[in-house]
Amino acid sequence: MDPLQIRENEVFETLKKIRELKFVVIGGYAVNAYTLPRFSVDCDIVVEDKIDTIGIHDALLKIGYIEKEQAKIGYLASFGRYEKDLGNSFKVSFDVLVKEVLDRQTGVSISAEWVFKNSDVRTLKGKTITDKLNVRIINLDALVIMKMISCRPTDIRDIFMLAPNINDRTFIKKEIASKYNFEERFKKVKEKVTSDKFRDGLQGIYGLIDSKIFEKSVDSILALNDET
Repeated sequence: MDPLQIRENEVFETLKKIRELKFVVIGGYAVNAYTLPRFSVDCDIVVEDKIDTIGIHDALLKIGYIEKEQAKIGYLASFGRYEKDLGNSFKVSFDVLVKEVLDRQTGVSISAEWVFKNSDVRTLKGKTITDKLNVRIINLDALVIMKMISCRPTDIRDIFMLAPNINDRTFIKKEIASKYNFEERFKKVKEKVTSDKFRDGLQGIYGLIDSKIFEKSVDSILALNDET
């Protein structure tokens, strides 16, 4: 295996070891359940119950992960980062978000209860490995909401890839508006996906993208602000 395969394989093997506990996969690995898989540096999971939180904490330590960034998951802190050294200074990490998902840039807090409510058991796919795994993953529309609130460049790329499969535009717009300024977030996404350089950057990650597929994604994003 090359280094990326080793890291992704470790994430899947770790998820297998903790999947009896209750958590929801969000972030980049959740995106892979709905569209062309991309490589993600770490795996983000949301936990709500105290017993499962401590269980995940103990399980990760048992299989070689080390707490980072003053993580105190056993004491129900809101965030914990766990890293495992895979050799040659190559690491894999898990971000465990307890009770809430807090976006540091906007200050928006999304409760773990909301995340669990908007999730289902789905098949997780890798980019560099053929392994598949059934775990609880945040629903596509809820994932778009979270990524649109955060609005980092990687989030906007993910929104673009997810957009053609959006189920309920009204729900997305309403939920974002209840948590932040929808018009400001939409403007930021729109400006990015309609810029001249966006397509080249996207293809650098996913490879050649058909023009019709590209335009469909653009139209799906613009439709988020339709009045109808």
